[in-house]
Order: sequence, then structure tokens, then C-alpha cells
Amino acid sequence: MNYAEIKNCDIANGPGVRVSLFVSGCTHHCKGCFNEVAWDFAYGQPFTGETISKILDMLRPDYIRGLTLLGGEPFEPQNQAPIVELLRRIKAEMPEKSILAFSGYLFDRDILSGKLGDWETTREYLSYLDVLVDGPFVEEKKNISLRFRGSENQRLIDVPSSLASGTVVLWQDWQGDRRGMQ
Repeated sequence: MNYAEIKNCDIANGPGVRVSLFVSGCTHHCKGCFNEVAWDFAYGQPFTGETISKILDMLRPDYIRGLTLLGGEPFEPQNQAPIVELLRRIKAEMPEKSILAFSGYLFDRDILSGKLGDWETTREYLSYLDVLVDGPFVEEKKNISLRFRGSENQRLIDVPSSLASGTVVLWQDWQGDRRGMQ
């Protein structure tokens, strides 16, 4: 896997101050995408053990609330295993940090179908997520007043509650959230 960019102290892609990892590679090719350059799987830098260490170091300060995964597409099958390796380390070393991901895939139709690569990898990936913003960017539904979303079709999903209930549970508010997302 390659990555396009890592942003430290990002306040635009989730609640609080976060580290954001923009992975390379996306097959959605949404019209009006803000990060078209990251569609190319070969774009950017190789994601290595050194990259993981760098991200872990960026996450260590108390004022950093967590990690946000964007793209490109973090749920492309070839991106999942390297991301899971990173998330495994974060949850082992800093379990209080929240993890948010953006995906053009739909949670209930695409991700839970088991068709995005190895299902065990996808299942482990989901087990580390607090919130998923799902759905492709739809330029005709663009709305700049939405919190942490680009278009009105995208949903903020409470992943642990959704997995526990077997139905999509929309995340409502990060104020006082048990996972440190306030």
C-alpha cells in the first residue's frame, strides 16, 4: 500500500485534533472528488513499518484525540491489511484514541458483504473503528454545512453499536461519547 499524505494536528476530518492518514488507491472515482490524485494506487510513498512508527509517535500527545483514515479508499481490499496492522498497534498501545474512517463503500451493502477482500481482515478492521462515514461523494448532493461529510447521502455510523445490533446505527453526537470522541 502507498499513502498520499499524513496530516498531524488535523481539525477538519473528525472531532478534536487528529492525525489523518490519506491512503492511495480508489476505484470509486467520484465526480468532484477533492483528492483525485489519490485514486492512483502507486501515488505517494510506500506504507512501511517506519510509517506506522511515525503515526504512533504523532498520536502520543494527550491533545490528539485519534486517527482518521481517508483516501483514496481505506477499504480497498489491497489497503486493508496494512491499515489493520496500524490499527492493531494503536489499540494495543493507545486504546483511548478514537478511530474514524471514511469510505465510498456502503457499510451494510458493501463492507459487511464480505466481498472486499479477506473477510477476516475486514472484520478485524471494523472491530477497531468507532465511526465510519460511508457512501460515495455525490457532487449533486454536495453540502458544505454538513459536519465531517461532503454530500447528503453520506452517513455517520456508530460502528460498535451497528455491529452489536446487526443494523445500521447512526452516530448522533460526539459530546460525552464513551470512546473519547467529544
